[in-house]
Amino acid sequence: MADVTEIKVLIVDDDPLVRAGLVMMLGGAPDLRIVGEAGDGSKVLALVDRLVPDVVLMDIRMPVVDGLAATEALRARGRAPEVIVLTTFDADQHVLRALRAGAAGFLLKDTPPWEIVEAVRQVARGLPVLSPAVTRRLMARVAESGQDRRRDVALGRLGLLNARERGVAMEVGRGRSNAEIGSALHISVPTVKTHVSSVLTKLDLNNRVQIALLVHDAGLLE
Repeated sequence: MADVTEIKVLIVDDDPLVRAGLVMMLGGAPDLRIVGEAGDGSKVLALVDRLVPDVVLMDIRMPVVDGLAATEALRARGRAPEVIVLTTFDADQHVLRALRAGAAGFLLKDTPPWEIVEAVRQVARGLPVLSPAVTRRLMARVAESGQDRRRDVALGRLGLLNARERGVAMEVGRGRSNAEIGSALHISVPTVKTHVSSVLTKLDLNNRVQIALLVHDAGLLE
């Protein structure tokens, strides 16, 4: 999470025109700075080590190493930057794989410029860029194959939580904000944040999106 006013951004996309458009779009924001570009995922780890970006805008479909593999490799490391996946498909199974790997959310490539700028700011603050509606639509696209095994694994992992943490995880799964969770469970927002942090730590997850996917896999919202 970025704690400074300037947010450093790395752009990874195989289309030079898309990269140029993103540089122009983000470069106009006073609090964002483009620190580098890459045309495929094979260069991501080295660039992150050298440039230390706060946020990576990552295309999914690229040659050599695609954005999915690059996201998985990046988020598996300690102190990794946040990743926003760029896609032309708004409920693609590939997006689900990226979210499970720890991406903070996704953006369609035709997203209005101001929304992309705000999304970068949001993930730099540690917040996901998925609305409840988008989250529900994505979850509805989870493949049925292997669902029983996923459910068993998810239930086992959620069993590591205490009752209050499970309650908070359920509300995260419903796409609710910290304030909404606090209201629903009659606890303060700082207490909600504490429980969310505990859930992330206990379950070795990167962000709220992964909590929501785990709750869905467990079948607790059906």
